[in-house]
Amino acid sequence: MAELGRVAVRDPDSLLPGGFWAAVAVWVERPQVTNKRLCGVRLEARRSVSLPRAEHAGPRPSSGPEREEQAPAECGPKEGPGHGQRFPEGGPGPRPSAGPEQGPQESQGRRQQGEDQREAAKAPLLSGAPGQPGKAGAGVGDFPASDLDSLWDDFSRSLASGNREMLAFFTRSWAESQLEAQHELDVILRTVIPKTNTHCPLSAPRREIVVQDVLNGTVIFLPLEEDNEGNLKVKTSNVYQIQLSHSEGEWFISVLIFCPERWHSDGIVYPKPTWLGEELLAKLARWCVGSRQSGFKSTLSLISIMKYSKAYQALKEKYKDMVKVWPEVTDPEKFVYEDVALAAYLLILWEEERAERGEPTRQSFVDLGCGNGLLVHILSSEGHPGRGIDVRRRKVWDMYGPETHLEESAITPNDKTLFPDVDWLIGNHSDELTPWIPVIAARSSYNCRFFVVPCCFFDFIGKYQRRQSKKTQYRGYLDFITEVGSTCGFHVEEDCLRIPSTKRVCLIGKSRTYPPAGEDSVDERRTRYINSRPGGPVSPPGQVPAPPPPGAAAGGADGPEGRGALDVGAGHTPESSAEGLWLSGFHPREKVKRVRNCAALPRDFIDRVVLQVANLLLGGKQLNMRSSQSRSAKAWNRGGSLSLAEVARELDRDTLRRLRRERGGLRTLLRNSSQVFHVLDGRVRLRDWREERPRKEKEPEAKRRLFSETFKTRICWFFTHHPDGCVLPSDRCPFAHGPGELRPATTRKKKQPL
Repeated sequence: MAELGRVAVRDPDSLLPGGFWAAVAVWVERPQVTNKRLCGVRLEARRSVSLPRAEHAGPRPSSGPEREEQAPAECGPKEGPGHGQRFPEGGPGPRPSAGPEQGPQESQGRRQQGEDQREAAKAPLLSGAPGQPGKAGAGVGDFPASDLDSLWDDFSRSLASGNREMLAFFTRSWAESQLEAQHELDVILRTVIPKTNTHCPLSAPRREIVVQDVLNGTVIFLPLEEDNEGNLKVKTSNVYQIQLSHSEGEWFISVLIFCPERWHSDGIVYPKPTWLGEELLAKLARWCVGSRQSGFKSTLSLISIMKYSKAYQALKEKYKDMVKVWPEVTDPEKFVYEDVALAAYLLILWEEERAERGEPTRQSFVDLGCGNGLLVHILSSEGHPGRGIDVRRRKVWDMYGPETHLEESAITPNDKTLFPDVDWLIGNHSDELTPWIPVIAARSSYNCRFFVVPCCFFDFIGKYQRRQSKKTQYRGYLDFITEVGSTCGFHVEEDCLRIPSTKRVCLIGKSRTYPPAGEDSVDERRTRYINSRPGGPVSPPGQVPAPPPPGAAAGGADGPEGRGALDVGAGHTPESSAEGLWLSGFHPREKVKRVRNCAALPRDFIDRVVLQVANLLLGGKQLNMRSSQSRSAKAWNRGGSLSLAEVARELDRDTLRRLRRERGGLRTLLRNSSQVFHVLDGRVRLRDWREERPRKEKEPEAKRRLFSETFKTRICWFFTHHPDGCVLPSDRCPFAHGPGELRPATTRKKKQPL
C-alpha cells in the first residue's frame, strides 16, 4: 500500500464530514467533470453489506514468511518511508468502540451518528444520479443488479479466507477490523464509459465496485476484469482508496493505492497514480468545502450516456467539415459542435421514445427560430422529416441543399401557427418564442411534444422579470418555463446538455397530465394563465383569481403569490381573440437586425471621436498629419491613461447623445478602434504595438489565413496621425505605411453547397 497524496482541508464553515461525501459523490456519479477522457458513468445497482468477520481470517499476520505467502507479490501494507503512512488516529469523527468504557447510551448515540452519516453519503446518489438504472442505461449491455450480490459475496469470501492485506486495506488496521467487523458498508456497482474516439477504438466500458465505509471515512474502488473463463473478478493491481481523516484538530484527505508496483494505467479509465494523487486529490479537497448546490440536474440524466457518446462521435466525424466552410461571422467551432451535440441528444431521446411506444416511424419536427439551420440539416439528414422556420435567412442556408427545408417567416402565436401533424416542436435559443413553444405544442395536437433550451429571458410579452432574489435569474426563468409547460398540461422534465454554452439546460414535455377528453378545460386554464402574465389583459372587476395548475405553485417560477399566480377570472378571453391572436402586444423580432455596436455610425463621426480621444491621451497635442521628420522609436510618445468617465466629460453633448443610442456607447467605439486604443478595466490608453505578443510559429490554419488576408489592407493610423509616426518599422507593422504599401482586400469565394 502506498499513499499517493495527502492534503489538509480548511473547514471554517464546518461542512465536514458531510462535504467529503458530497465530493465523493461527484467522483462516483460524474467522473467526467475531472477526467475529461470519460463520457460518464452508469450506476447499475446499490446494496448495504457487512464487512466479513475478522475471525474468519485467522490470526493476525506476522512479518514472517507466512505473510509473504498470503499476499500478492509486492502488494499490501508496507512500513517505513516511501510507502503508505499509517492512518491518523481518531478517524473522520467519533468512532464506535466495543471497549468496556463505552456505556449503552453512548454506544446507541454513536450508532445513530453512524446512521446519519451513512444517509448523508447516500443522499447525493439517490437524487438525480446521471446513470439511473433502467433509464440512462436501458438496453445497452445492462448488468443484472442481482449479480452485485454474487460479486460481493465472492470478493468478501476471498477477504475472509486469507486475503489479509486487502482486508487490512479495508479496515485500516487489524485491531480495528476485529472490533468493527459488524458495521455496514455501502456498495455501488457502476459502469465507467470512456469517450468514443476514432484514434483509440479499444476503449471499452469498465465496471467497478465502489465501497463506502462511512464510519471510517473511506471509499474504495474495486475495478473488475474478466478472467479466462469470462467471469468477473476484482483487478487487485488497480484498487485504490480515498480517505478522510481527522488528527490534532485538522482534517486530511488522502489517496492510497493497494499495489503501486503492479498498477496498470491506460490513461483513460485507469489514470496514472500521479494524476490521482495530484489532480483528483486537489479537486476533492476543493469540492469538500465548496458550494455545490447548483440547483440543476446532472448532465445527460434522461438518456443513455453510452448511446449518446457513440452518436456524438459519429455525427462529429460526419459533419466536422462544416467548421472549415462556415460562412457566418459566428464562431464555427462553437455553433457546429453545439448543434452536433443537440442533434445527438435528440436522436437518442427519440430512439428511446420509439422503443417505449413501440413505434418504428421516425418522429417529425419543426424547429422554431432555427437560426443557422444546422440542427435541422443534421436531423433531416439522419432520417427525421422536419423543417426550420426563422425570421431571417442566413448565408449558410444555401449550403445545405434542397433536402433541408428552411423557411424565412415571422411567427406570431395565433390560431394559424399550429402544427397538428408534427410530433415535436424544438426551440433552441428561440428568444421571444421560448415561453410560447409549450403553448403552441399543447394546442397543435394532443400528441405534439416540445423540447426547448431557454437562453434569453422573455415573457409572453416583453422581457421576463424575476421576483425571487433567492434564485438566480436563469434558475427563475427555467422554473417559469417549467410552470408554463405544467400549466399547458405537460409532464415537464429537465436535463443538462453537454454543449459549449453557459445556458445548457433543456426542458422536455413528452407526455400530458390529462386525458384527451380534458382538452377544453385545460385550454381554458392556459388562456387564463397567459392573460395573467405581465402585458396581459387586466382582470375584470369582481372576478375571482383562478387557482394555479397542479404542481405549478411548488415548482413554478414565482410561487402562488408571485408573478406566476393566476389572477384572471374563468371564462375571460383575450381582447384579440376575434382576430385569432392569443395575446395582443406580441412582436416578433425584426427581420433586419438593427446594428447598434457603433459599426453603423458615419465614418467621419468615428474618425473625429478617435482623433479627439487620442489628442486627450497625448496631453492636448493637436493631431492631424504627422510631420515628415518623425522621432526615433525610443522617444515615441505613448501618452497617458484616462478613465472612460474622464474622456466622456471632454466630449460635447451631441456626441454623447449619439453614442448613448449604441450598445456600450463610448466604450464600444473605442474597443472597435483596437488599432489605436487599448481599453481595460474602464480605462483607455494608446496601443503600443511593441507590447503585442509576437505571432506563434504554429497557429491554427484559420488564424494564419485571416492574417494573410488582412495584412497591409488598411492604412496605419499611427503612421498617418501620430506626431512620432508608427512605433514599428514598416516590415513589422501589419498596416500599410502609406498608399504605396496598400494591398487590395481579399474577397472570399462563395461557399459551395454540401
